[in-house]
Amino acid sequence: MADAKVIPFDDDRSRGAAQRAPRRRSAPRRKGDTAAVSEVKTLPGRQREDTRGAEPPAARPEPTRPPEPRGGGLDRRIAGGLAFLRRRLTGEYEVDDFGYDEELTDQVLMSLLRPFYEKYFRVEVKGVENIPADGGALIVANHSGTLPLDGLMMQVAVHDHHPRGRHLRLLAADLVFMLPVVNELARKAGHTLACAEDAERLLERGELVGVMPEGFKGIGKPFSERYKLQRFGRGGFVSTALRAGAPIVPCSIVGAEEIYPMIGNAKTLARVLGIPYFPITPTFPWLGPLGALPLPTKWTIQFGEPIPTDGYPLEAADDPMLMFNLTDQVREQIQHSLYKLLVQRRSVFF
Repeated sequence: MADAKVIPFDDDRSRGAAQRAPRRRSAPRRKGDTAAVSEVKTLPGRQREDTRGAEPPAARPEPTRPPEPRGGGLDRRIAGGLAFLRRRLTGEYEVDDFGYDEELTDQVLMSLLRPFYEKYFRVEVKGVENIPADGGALIVANHSGTLPLDGLMMQVAVHDHHPRGRHLRLLAADLVFMLPVVNELARKAGHTLACAEDAERLLERGELVGVMPEGFKGIGKPFSERYKLQRFGRGGFVSTALRAGAPIVPCSIVGAEEIYPMIGNAKTLARVLGIPYFPITPTFPWLGPLGALPLPTKWTIQFGEPIPTDGYPLEAADDPMLMFNLTDQVREQIQHSLYKLLVQRRSVFF
């Protein structure tokens, strides 16, 4: 990928976008299952007996079935878990060319994120019907929160609330793939480097792709500028969507700005550590590891109406004026939704 063209989302090298194809979920069919139950036929011997007018034999009491063990559900879960471990140990699982492991994401990673999503941040989702049921689409969202938890919560929202249970493939900055453990987990969860070629490949496959064009400028902004969108780069995500003919779905996230109120930035320490910023919050670093715990704010994630791009000619992807107008349209739609959600919000925590 040394010669890959990078989507210039912003000056922090956060690049362009793309996502993954719809996947139909259906209940597994067992051997012998049928769509409809056929009519039960009387046994020939019994039928002749009844037609002779013979008095039917006395009804015998139905044999009582032994009660199912109370741990039946638990037993099934244990069996499923053991089967999962067997497949992992024997290598009987699939990973795509980006490193995405769908089974691991469904069975493990989503299960780890779901308690934070449901119990801690109590995320409310709106407008999920605006995400296409099939085909590629680019979801563009605001970025905030000092740590990029908003992208993970958006990934759970799409997976758990979309009628088709679609997976969101997030585009991440190169810093994510430089961290030892985070790199591997990000790849397994379907995240990929935000370069134009990878983004277009995912969209052409029919994937849902998530991008946050503000990059580090969004999650690293001071608390005084909360919910004020930063620059959306030079429109690289629009160019990618135009080339793939994929709709752009604006997404507004409220609640993430307050999980780590960033009141300062130790820039010298950040340069020494080679990171974009070193946050100082009311609890970090003063409380040590305890200060790294995010505040339990109440979140709302709203998906807006999609902006179609398939009506433009192919050469429109190279028109800077069109890219500027579409970028500004997406940004304004997200900003307007943020203000509207903030007015409707009763409290930061409830």
